[in-house]
Amino acid sequence: MSILDLFNQIQSPTKTGPVEYIIVGLGNPGLQYQDTRHNAGFMAIDTLAEKYNADVKKIKFKSLCGECIINDKKCLLMKPSTYMNNSGEAVVEAMNFYKTPIENVIIIYDDISLEPSKLRIRRKGSDGGHNGIKSIIYLTGEDTFPRIKIGVGKKPHPAYDLADWVLSNFKADEIPLIKEACNNASEAISLMVTGKMNDAMNKFN
Repeated sequence: MSILDLFNQIQSPTKTGPVEYIIVGLGNPGLQYQDTRHNAGFMAIDTLAEKYNADVKKIKFKSLCGECIINDKKCLLMKPSTYMNNSGEAVVEAMNFYKTPIENVIIIYDDISLEPSKLRIRRKGSDGGHNGIKSIIYLTGEDTFPRIKIGVGKKPHPAYDLADWVLSNFKADEIPLIKEACNNASEAISLMVTGKMNDAMNKFN
């Protein structure tokens, strides 16, 4: 563990003032979905929570939530409990409560077009066929939120059912790669909340 990581862990999560960034990992609630590809966003939030000493257990905004300080920015970490297709409901509730601009809402989610361990960071964009992102765009009316896509691997063959694939567990040799991706996503977030989006994209894309 670096000195910087140690410093981040001991920062107080009770900084006064409003939440400045909302960081949402997409996934499905329930033990049966816990280690599935579609829950890569939840896994990234768990990594952030561990690194920044957050307790993501408070039930609010149709989510499990917890606050932390990342590079002196007060952040809300969220794991929606709405199930993937209705993720926008949780995001909108939190945004409305904190009056958070869409540009300060960072979404982390799975991407089957990327291999495990790979990230793709974007400032904005379409839903790309991802139902969680589709729900967020539909309910916020905006697609200008930054996002981090975590690679979960493509289907074994074109005829393989997409739902079956994203709801399948990672293979044993993929787990270290996903952990690496979640750690990289955490580092990217630390850059993004201080306005260093280009640095995050250059380093991890």
